[in-house]
Amino acid sequence: MKAFDYQRASSPTHAAAASAKPGARIIAGGTNLLDLMKLQVETPEHLVDINRLPLDKIEETPDGGLRVGAMVRNSDLAADPRVRQHYGVLSRALLAGASAQLRNKATTGGNLLQRTRCYYFYDVTKPCNKREPGSGCSALAGFNRIHAILGASDHCIATHPSDMAVAMRALDATVETVDANGATRDIPIATFHRLPGDTPQIETTLRAGEMITAVTLPPPPPGVQIYRKVRDRASYAFALVSVAAIVDAAGGHIRSARLAFGGLAHKPWRVPAAEQSLADSPANATTFDAASTAVLDRARGYGSNDFKIPLTRRTIHAVLTQATRA
Repeated sequence: MKAFDYQRASSPTHAAAASAKPGARIIAGGTNLLDLMKLQVETPEHLVDINRLPLDKIEETPDGGLRVGAMVRNSDLAADPRVRQHYGVLSRALLAGASAQLRNKATTGGNLLQRTRCYYFYDVTKPCNKREPGSGCSALAGFNRIHAILGASDHCIATHPSDMAVAMRALDATVETVDANGATRDIPIATFHRLPGDTPQIETTLRAGEMITAVTLPPPPPGVQIYRKVRDRASYAFALVSVAAIVDAAGGHIRSARLAFGGLAHKPWRVPAAEQSLADSPANATTFDAASTAVLDRARGYGSNDFKIPLTRRTIHAVLTQATRA
């Protein structure tokens, strides 16, 4: 690990201003950043510690939603009675991620900003456009079992690793930010994460000197909430395919549905056409097939991850069957 300077932020605006300096990074739980620093994937010159900022509250909003501070720990968010009762998909997604020890340290803001677990991104001896723009993508012709089948590009086929972000995508969360001048911004989570295109090193729509302060959840939508994570082992593994589903159904008929996916793309993935095909439809295999086809439109495997296409189809069927029989 290379030497770096360290300071504690005294306010969100102070933290935002300090983070705008060249070579600066914000640190909260550090569950991802410290690993990257040890491997010299990231070599910040200046760390800005925000752990003492008053951003660790979960508060009800006037419209019946919740506002989650950026410093709320994943374990506290998953255990909050309001989250468990009204946003079960979020609680289940959080509990499916990492280990209990890591959830006790990891924060809401940091979870959204965690970086890909691509083998080649972590290996500084291999070319990686995300780590060194223009050097190439080793995963394209390498071992790409965990990589993207949707929304990828010839510059990067990495996936976003967050479980929490997938659930928040299904819930239509909003990311709140502040900059060094105190100006605030509300970013829909649908546009917060970026697809790789030809600039895979730019992963979010955050601006320089802008910091996450909270995530707002709108009032809970009607329906059964399910989070299903398919992975190589039962704990402490990233998703091959995950689905956050919110399905309003009764009597064998689907009124509405939301489906968000992890493990398939560079960002939490949601397909409006699939949800539209499910709305006001019978809960049967034909309907589920139509939704699966819409989700997998333009899906592409790269060899080792070809299996993700049929696996995603089976997972969608399983989730919708569970939701419509609940």
